[in-house]
Amino acid sequence: MSIKSDSRHLYLQVIDHLKQDIKEGVYQEREKLPSEFDLAKKLGVSRATLREALRILEEENIITRRHGVGTFVNVKPLFTSGIEQLNSVTKMIEQAGMKPSTIFLSSVSLEPTNEDVRRFSCSYDEKITMIERVRTANGEPVVYCEDKVLEKFLPDTLSHDQESIFNMLEVESQRKITYAVAEIEPISYHEKISPILECDPETALLVLKQMHFDETDMPILYSVNYFRADKFSFHVLRKRI
Repeated sequence: MSIKSDSRHLYLQVIDHLKQDIKEGVYQEREKLPSEFDLAKKLGVSRATLREALRILEEENIITRRHGVGTFVNVKPLFTSGIEQLNSVTKMIEQAGMKPSTIFLSSVSLEPTNEDVRRFSCSYDEKITMIERVRTANGEPVVYCEDKVLEKFLPDTLSHDQESIFNMLEVESQRKITYAVAEIEPISYHEKISPILECDPETALLVLKQMHFDETDMPILYSVNYFRADKFSFHVLRKRI
C-alpha cells in the first residue's frame, strides 16, 4: 500500500505509517521487520527514504537495527518519567500499577574517597555507607542500585526491608530530599550488572547518576542506578526562554 497521500516529506509519512503499524500490532515487539527492499516496495518509496525513516525511528528507540541481521521492533518501556521529576524507583513502579520489591545485596561502611569528600562536603573522618540493591517490579529485576549515604544520616539499625531510601531518610533522620543534580548516559552490556538484571546481550542500560540534596541544600545521598532500557524511558520538558 503506497503512502504517497499527503504533501509532507515521504520519510515523515513512512515514520507515521510504521508507528501506526506497530501500535496496531502489525509488527509485534521483538519482531523482525521485512527487509529494506521488501518494506520500501510495500510502502512505495525509495530505499533512501526508508533508511532515513528507520534512522529516526532508531533514534526514538522504537526500533533497533542490527548490522547483517535486520531491523527489530523494540519492547515498549513499562515505566516512564520526566527527568525533571524527582521520583523514587519505588514510586515509578507503583505508578505503573506494579508491586515494587527489593533484593538486598550488600551494605558496607567505607572511608570516604576524595570524590566522596568533594560530593558530600564532608571530612575524611566521616564514614559512608554504600548500599547495593536490586529493585524488582512484580518480581522481575529492573534496576540495579548503588547508594552512598553519610552514616550520620542513617538510623543506628539499618533495615534492609526499606523499599525507599527517600522515605527512610525522611522518617528516621528528618532529612527530606527535595532536589537532585543528575546525569544520564546509555551503556551497552555490562559484565556484572546485565546478568543480575537478567538482560539479553543486546539490551542496553540507562545509567542515572544523582547527587540528592535536602531543603537546606545539604548533600545527603549519591546514587548510581542502572535501569533496563527496555523497561524504562526518561524524557525532559524543555521550555523556550
